Amino acid sequence: MFYYRIFDDKEELNFFKSSLEYHKIAELMKEFEASHSEYYNGDFIAFLKVHDTEAEIIDVTNIYY
Repeated sequence: MFYYRIFDDKEELNFFKSSLEYHKIAELMKEFEASHSEYYNGDFIAFLKVHDTEAEIIDVTNIYY
């Protein structure tokens, strides 16, 4: 499993996990960008799930001492 950090057009930061390596994620991002005029993390993850059923956004919470 691989973990990634992603920003969208709203500058929203999300983390996601995928079983795909970086080079395949990069290929799929280009494919996604070719068919979309705006890029949102939720839309990309939905697109990614077609190619990787294990892909999902991860909620990260800060912990302070």
